[in-house]
Amino acid sequence: MAEETRVVEKEPIEPGQIVVVGLPDVGLVGVIATSYLIQKLGLREVAYVRSDLLPPIAVLHGGLPHPPVRVLGGDGILVVFSETAVPAEAVAPLSKAIVDWCREKGAKLVISLSGIPVPNRQDIEKPSVLGAASLPDTLNILKEHGIDVLESGIMVGPYALILRYCAEHGLPAIVLTAQCFFAYPDPEAAAAILKKLASILGIEIDVEELLRKGEEIRLRARDVMRRTQRELARMRKAQEYDIP
Repeated sequence: MAEETRVVEKEPIEPGQIVVVGLPDVGLVGVIATSYLIQKLGLREVAYVRSDLLPPIAVLHGGLPHPPVRVLGGDGILVVFSETAVPAEAVAPLSKAIVDWCREKGAKLVISLSGIPVPNRQDIEKPSVLGAASLPDTLNILKEHGIDVLESGIMVGPYALILRYCAEHGLPAIVLTAQCFFAYPDPEAAAAILKKLASILGIEIDVEELLRKGEEIRLRARDVMRRTQRELARMRKAQEYDIP
């Protein structure tokens, strides 16, 4: 019998914080953005996700093993971050576990970072960032920071479920989604989304290093992108191309 998917805390975590979520998706926008955010803010590991549905791997850092999906925190911000593709069958349990934990911790706001694939991405120099919210009042956050609302369309994958579950439970949540490539890691889209995130969080994030190392990041992220693509196909992620 598979173990229940849940968040396990390694140390006491203060309630009432902002939770940022970055999971593998199109263009790996959320993963690249949250990885850079963790590095720049010097966040430390405070919790992790335990689940038999996730791949049986350990991520090594400094010779020590770490779970592939974990939570890093500091300065009133918690970041849910994954270094491996999430299997299609784990998406719903993982999304529910994240939202349940956010409710338990009384999260002030849940911010998911994602990408929206556009066929003409190669012709776009500065990707636009759009947003959606779980509650009517939460839409005001997007408007206050100059983020256009994604008025209609289709969302597929973990971010869609996180937004839905938050809406069902009255939890304030937004999804920031940047125009990106479907099948290639997109650091430029991640940089665009980080600028908007910094505005919402009220902090400064210099994205110059991210843009400068774009090609290096693309090469390092190829394998994760390849595995993520397989899972996205199983989730029918390509439906997002059909946005009205």
